[in-house]
Amino acid sequence: MLVSPQNPLKPRAGMAPLADRLASARQVFRDPRITVTAIEAAIGTRYTADTLVALKRGFPRARFVFVMGADSFASLHRWDRWHSVVRAAPIAIMPRPGFTGRALSSPAARAFAHARLPARAAAALARHAPPAWIVLEIRQDESSATRIREAAARAGQAASDQG
Repeated sequence: MLVSPQNPLKPRAGMAPLADRLASARQVFRDPRITVTAIEAAIGTRYTADTLVALKRGFPRARFVFVMGADSFASLHRWDRWHSVVRAAPIAIMPRPGFTGRALSSPAARAFAHARLPARAAAALARHAPPAWIVLEIRQDESSATRIREAAARAGQAASDQG
């Protein structure tokens, strides 16, 4: 689980410090098979295309699968060198309320329609050469960083109102 120091497409305002976001992710991802990291901060990459190149160089025997939410896949065409991202690692897309349909009709989905695999291929996705992508058949995750920030701001405001 990679926690990004700063998404270039999102404002810094209201963003929790990286250490707080790392701690939060570690609370959510307690599976010992999942490592929560802020490796982009350590290796100095800003864009996913560069991060994937560095990871593949640093871990040449690893089989990476890029797991992203449907909200991110829907806007992937706005990312720096997004074609390179799709060609760097197979992608597993987590359904998100209100975004899965947009993801499936996005410029990335259209450009790489030939590379879409059925959801039943999920277990073997890491063995597929990119480009390859699937939409996972799992319960949609209702949480979002935006909602978490808004709730924290409301809680902070309520605390200052009481103080």
